Amino acid sequence: MKKLLALGALATVLFVAAPASAQDDADAAEGSSWVFPVGNAAAYLGAAIGAGLVVMGAARGIGNIGSSATESIARQPEAAKDVSGAMLLSAALIEGVALFGVVVTLLIALK
Repeated sequence: MKKLLALGALATVLFVAAPASAQDDADAAEGSSWVFPVGNAAAYLGAAIGAGLVVMGAARGIGNIGSSATESIARQPEAAKDVSGAMLLSAALIEGVALFGVVVTLLIALK
């Protein structure tokens, strides 16, 4: 039920934000486009929400990796070195993707 409520709230926000970010002909003359709006508050809000979602997803993924690695080490202590190496590599890759996502959303907002 919580997932359905969260999905409904997200859909409502996106549905309300779509008309607010509509482009006028005056904006097109200034070099603005629907991908890189200039001075559009909805674009800044969307970029902030996007960056927040990226960071929350990365935190959830790294938390799951840490939890699974801790369980694996508890069950097989002799494999701790292999498990921790794989855990650190996976966490670093997730952090890289999260950083890329945040940079993209900030570039969209600051364009």
